[in-house]
Amino acid sequence: MKMMKITSWVLLIWVFLSILAHGFSSMDDFHQAFPIVEPDPDHTRLQLSREGLEAIEKITLPIAAVAVIGPYRSGKSFLLNQLLSLSCDEGFGVGHMRDTKTKGIWIWGTPIEVKVDGVKTAVLYLDTEGFESIGKSNVYDDRIFALATVMSSVLIYNLPETVREADISRLSFAVELAEEFYGRDKMLLLTQLSFYGSYSEIFYVNQIRESLAMMGDNSLAFSLPQPHLQRTKLCELNDTELDPGYVRKREQLKEVVASIVRPKILQGKMLNGKEFVSFLEKIIEALNKGEIPSTGSLVEVFNKKIVERCLKLYSERISVLKLPLSEASLHGAHEESKDAAMRAFEEQHFGRNHAKKSADQLDEEIQKVLNNLIISNEYQSSKLCETLYTTCEDNMDQLQVLRLPSMAKFNAGFLRCNESFQQQCVGPAKANYEHRMSKVGDSPLRGCSNIHTVLAVVWEVEIRASVAITAVQQP
Repeated sequence: MKMMKITSWVLLIWVFLSILAHGFSSMDDFHQAFPIVEPDPDHTRLQLSREGLEAIEKITLPIAAVAVIGPYRSGKSFLLNQLLSLSCDEGFGVGHMRDTKTKGIWIWGTPIEVKVDGVKTAVLYLDTEGFESIGKSNVYDDRIFALATVMSSVLIYNLPETVREADISRLSFAVELAEEFYGRDKMLLLTQLSFYGSYSEIFYVNQIRESLAMMGDNSLAFSLPQPHLQRTKLCELNDTELDPGYVRKREQLKEVVASIVRPKILQGKMLNGKEFVSFLEKIIEALNKGEIPSTGSLVEVFNKKIVERCLKLYSERISVLKLPLSEASLHGAHEESKDAAMRAFEEQHFGRNHAKKSADQLDEEIQKVLNNLIISNEYQSSKLCETLYTTCEDNMDQLQVLRLPSMAKFNAGFLRCNESFQQQCVGPAKANYEHRMSKVGDSPLRGCSNIHTVLAVVWEVEIRASVAITAVQQP
């Protein structure tokens, strides 16, 4: 019986270790494609897939990403396999072999390590869901396009034969996004020429170049012949069976990509795996918030946390002030704190042309804090000046009730009262209380609403007393 229990425990431990070993081996096997972004059930918004993110998070080197985008079933997955020198069986799933394999964005789990300007860099290759497929909304396509654009260091727009107006619109959006976030990422427009085209290759290339002329130096065009007449059998063919012109241009394309790829830099810092995933999470949040993704809406979401941090900086600096303060002192402290917050925003913010809205928002939030501070300063000033005024008034009342008030005592008492008031009463309420100190009260005998009136009464009393004494002393 005891032996059976021991045997059972050994069996359980062996099964447990087998499961663990299987789990670890599958987790460490990154030589395959993983999803990193998937569509939600309605196929309108994006959601992260932890499976692929684990492969990225393990990368400690600076990351560069090469993404291929384009219409549905335009050969993106096959192109990526060709760039990675992978067969269809081991690389990304190819559309005509499987049922629309690419949903969302997929990544090849094993990065290609290269040196870029002396920096060892891990280059990731991304496959994206094609545009204009059945059962998807246009806004979903826009989100995938924007995400691939912002994530990638090199964006390859794969086009079948010709450039349409919709393609130019997307390209303009991509260039605007890249310029806004980074300023130097490359757009590579790749067109696949047909064996049966009625126009020459030169016509297509010129058409693309004209389309890209408005987009500046960060965009370039490249033409790639069809690899074979029988496109559905491409995965079954080796290089010797493919069109020689295609093989030659494919190798040139690899060289072009290698020459323009650069590590992903965000706010002056190269991103490693964990930082890249964190950046990806922010992009997804930004894209899912807006109904239609735009450069401005993405920049605004990215700047939200920065605006909050800069506002906190302003609030912390202004909160150490000892109220009440004079209006000039408060204004000076506000300007210094605001300048510090605005400098911090300028150093940290995303966007080159669309950051103004976020800057204006920060300015508005700072003004709200200032308005509350002004109200608090007015209250503290009134409270202090009222206390000083009341104390002075009480002191004068005590001198007034003396049987024979002395002019000297009143003068001394008033001078002390006024000096204390002038030194300690500060802030916006001071002018009002100074006016009350000098204003004539409704009766000099009912208090000390007007110090000068009381002194005049005291002076008159003293004169009358002196005259009376003199008259009594005369024989």
